[in-house]
Amino acid sequence: MESRLRVSSSPHIRSSESTQRIMRDVTIALLPAAAFGVYNFGMNAFIILALSVLTAVGAEALSQKVRGVEITVSDFSAVVTGLLLAMNLPSSAPFWLPIVGSAFAIIIVKQAFGGLGHNFMNPALAARAMLVASWPVQMTTWTSVGVDSTSSATVLGILKEGLDVPLPSLSSALIGTMGGCIGETSALLIILGGLYLIYRGVISIKIPAIYIGTFTVLTLIITGFDVYMTVLQLLAGGLMLGAFFMATDYASSPISPKGQIYYAIGMGVLTVIIRFYGGYPEGVSYSILLMNVAAPLIDKFTKPHVFGGAKK
Repeated sequence: MESRLRVSSSPHIRSSESTQRIMRDVTIALLPAAAFGVYNFGMNAFIILALSVLTAVGAEALSQKVRGVEITVSDFSAVVTGLLLAMNLPSSAPFWLPIVGSAFAIIIVKQAFGGLGHNFMNPALAARAMLVASWPVQMTTWTSVGVDSTSSATVLGILKEGLDVPLPSLSSALIGTMGGCIGETSALLIILGGLYLIYRGVISIKIPAIYIGTFTVLTLIITGFDVYMTVLQLLAGGLMLGAFFMATDYASSPISPKGQIYYAIGMGVLTVIIRFYGGYPEGVSYSILLMNVAAPLIDKFTKPHVFGGAKK
């Protein structure tokens, strides 16, 4: 009752939403795809997921203790960061990799800039980019699905290199019975998780829809309206995971409605450029990070006009 009577500066908005509820919903939405990754790749995937989440939570508590601020690991934000990073790692990654990545995501990208809500880019994606730049071999060694998994190329790698390897069916790409990162193989489960977040009011459909729509239109044009290749590009790789779970990060995306449109279009264009014309088969991570950096500038030029007040 005392908190209800406490008076503070405007705006006076009361909402049932809390950081804990939002992050708990994100965790729930991610768990099916993460669990399917464990089913696909076995115990290694589970250990990587566990190490990444535990390191993220521990790093959060330690850095907040050092900073002398309230320890807020119970808000699930560190769990989400650790889970997202692990889902973006190959199951063949050495066990120290998720530990280094999660510590970097929390301590350097998140807490060093002031904690939750102050990070200028998505911590999990920033950590992934750092890991790819530092240990490219470990981050690009993929295994096939199954107990007796062997080294294999991803679908995007096959397309990029023009390898003479049979491509998967669209149903296989949708369900996720193919190689890739731990949590990005099942586009179906990721989409269902994204729809759950939209239903719960955690995210808006605007950014994912415009991002995916922009990518689809440009890919159709580039491939000469090859529907199979376009849909395969949509379902393979981290496009769905990035569109629903990382491009929509509150702290690193624009707040103005018009700005969110430009932001989503920019990610779609950059992803197409990197995938089709760059030297790397996947472009989702870098496209989101580049637009994260551009988000403050986008907000500056798209903020709504203020009406009323004195004449200049």
